[in-house]
Amino acid sequence: MSIFVNFPVADVARSADFYSTLGWSAVAEFTNENAACFRIDGDTHIMAISRSFYESLGGTEELVGGPGTPSPVTVAFSVPTRDAVDALAVAAESAGGRLGDTDEYGFMYQRQFDDPDGYHFSPFWADPDAG
Repeated sequence: MSIFVNFPVADVARSADFYSTLGWSAVAEFTNENAACFRIDGDTHIMAISRSFYESLGGTEELVGGPGTPSPVTVAFSVPTRDAVDALAVAAESAGGRLGDTDEYGFMYQRQFDDPDGYHFSPFWADPDAG
């Protein structure tokens, strides 16, 4: 099963630059002037879609919201190390993202960031020996 998290953005090119800076792989066959698709890992993808094209997909009128509308979801995903969590946060900030909290739970370490459109991401590392 492949997962595609789709969301409207103000500027597809800006979003593509942001996600490229995070080191995520662009998926050419799903990327054009209306959308930028990136593989986060394996079969998990995000699709930054222009607001006008997103609205044309149907059944999304209540979901589009205005620019700057806070993210109604958090895209949380595991990475292999604590250093990888920190590297993503640093890359997000350098690409124009807004950093949020750093959470240390002992068994899990996570950082929060928002992309330039305000979508919320939470990469985390979980200690495999804590369970």
